Amino acid sequence: MPRPLCLLFDCDGTLVDSEPLLADEMADSLTRLGLPFATSDYAGEFRGARFRNIVAVLESRYGPIDPQRLADTETAMRTNLNRRLADELTPIDGALEALAQLAQYPCGLVSNGPENKIRTSLAAVGLTGHFADNLFSGYSAQCWKPDPGLYLHAARQMGYPPEACVAIDDGLVGVQAALAAGMTVIHLNRFPDAEETPEGALTITSMHQLPTVVGQLARLQALEARQVVQGR
Repeated sequence: MPRPLCLLFDCDGTLVDSEPLLADEMADSLTRLGLPFATSDYAGEFRGARFRNIVAVLESRYGPIDPQRLADTETAMRTNLNRRLADELTPIDGALEALAQLAQYPCGLVSNGPENKIRTSLAAVGLTGHFADNLFSGYSAQCWKPDPGLYLHAARQMGYPPEACVAIDDGLVGVQAALAAGMTVIHLNRFPDAEETPEGALTITSMHQLPTVVGQLARLQALEARQVVQGR
C-alpha cells in the first residue's frame, strides 16, 4: 500500500478567517505611517502576500519610509493583531469538519506569517492538535510564497516528495507556489466571481468539499500504485 498523501494547508483564509482582521490592522498602521492603504486593498491586490512585499510596493508609489519607523510600526501592528486573533478569530466555514474527516492523513501547515501568529490562530479556533509541530513559517524558513521554496521545505521536513503532497491554499500566491513545487494543488476559491483558479490546480469553493476531493485523489494514488506493481 502507498503511504497516505501528505496534506499541506495554508492558514489565513484557508483554515481561519483572519484576513479581515489583518487588513484592518494593516490599513490603520500603514496609513498612519504615510503609506495610504484601505482594507479593500488587501483583498483586491495583496491577499496572501508577505507584509514587507506589500510595504515595498507602497513605498514605490508613495516614497520610502524610515526603516526604524517601519520596524516599530510592524512590531506594534503584529502585537495588536495577535491580541485580536486570540479574541476575535473564527474558523473558515467547514474547516473544523474537514480536518476531523481527514485525521488519518499527515498534515502540515504552510504560511507566509510568523510562527507566533500561526500558533495564536490555531489555538484561538481549537486546531492546534491537528498539526502538532508541523508548522512551516516563511519567517522561519526565510522563504515566502509565491516562491516554491516554502512548500518544498515543508515537504522535506514532513518526509515526503512533492508529488506525494497535496497543497490546500486559498491565495493565488500560495497556489502558484505549490504548483511550481510540483504538488497537487487544491485552490479554495471562496470568491469565484472575482478570482480565477490558475491552470493546473483543482478548485473547491467550500472546505466542506475538501474531504471528498482528497478521497478521490487518494483512490487515484492507490490505483496508480497497483498498476505499477502489476506492470512489473
